Amino acid sequence: MNKDRVEGKVKDVAGRVERQAGEWTGDTEQQAHGAMKQAEGKIQNAWGKAKDAVKESADEAKARNAQKHADESVEAEKEEEIRSRRAS
Repeated sequence: MNKDRVEGKVKDVAGRVERQAGEWTGDTEQQAHGAMKQAEGKIQNAWGKAKDAVKESADEAKARNAQKHADESVEAEKEEEIRSRRAS
């Protein structure tokens, strides 16, 4: 979980509280400000989720690439062993 997701969630909750307080007091300006803050928090949280997904995908690709190279090295060692047995 990255910083954007945490900050987004905090803004979302703070906006909900502010919006609800505005509803209870009849303050439409506070309601609007709270709703705007809530929307900003949801967008920031979604941005953080997207960044996490990209990072996770890159990490998985890197791991697959490392495994592929490891497999190729093992295969090359096996082939070299076979060649050396045939030569002897």
